[in-house]
Amino acid sequence: MKYSTEESKVIWNQNAEFWDNAMGDESNDFHREVVRPKVTELLNPNSSDYILDIACGNGNYSAYLAEKGISVVAFDYSDRMIELARRRQTKYVDKIEFCVADATRKESLMALKKNRQFTKAVSNMAIMDITDIKPLLMAVYELLEDGGIFVFATQHPCFVTLTDKYMTPHSYYEIAIEGQPKKQCYYHRSLQDIFNLCFENGFIIDGFYEECYKSDKELPMVIIVRIRKVA
Repeated sequence: MKYSTEESKVIWNQNAEFWDNAMGDESNDFHREVVRPKVTELLNPNSSDYILDIACGNGNYSAYLAEKGISVVAFDYSDRMIELARRRQTKYVDKIEFCVADATRKESLMALKKNRQFTKAVSNMAIMDITDIKPLLMAVYELLEDGGIFVFATQHPCFVTLTDKYMTPHSYYEIAIEGQPKKQCYYHRSLQDIFNLCFENGFIIDGFYEECYKSDKELPMVIIVRIRKVA
């Protein structure tokens, strides 16, 4: 992987305000129509849950959960993004705890541990933005209760990449939303790389969707995966 976590963090801090404005309170139609429905179906959130929202951005999905009475710990490695999330989601201050943490450092993630284990974890379109996901999977396994689940949505690696490489992990610059100040770093991993990391860190896969967007009727742009902690 060519680009560093620190470089990615600098870019996301520069993009944070644009991203917050673009997503607003309701997120864009891609997240509302393609990502959120299947993520929520696989997550099956209920008011007794205690959920970790990974790479939470401006906190819109955390707010969506908070509206259901769910307690959430939400983090991002962009301190500017967390600042904006706290500002935008003030009415949910009793349900959402926003934190700055680095998903590539296990010790940073373990610092999020509270008095109880999380019942569930979720990540909406961020796995492809993370330099190294092995520390994340290791930490989430420890932070979840036995039988707990982690649902993540990410780019479909078979169909969304700017290079002709599929099997080889690689990185490249691209935009997510037209007009954003800086191109971000994307990190490509094959399906077998993603799934094997899940298996190696004690998870099984028990839910999976491939989702298309608008005109791409037979070309799925997103995978939504549910993995479960096996004791």
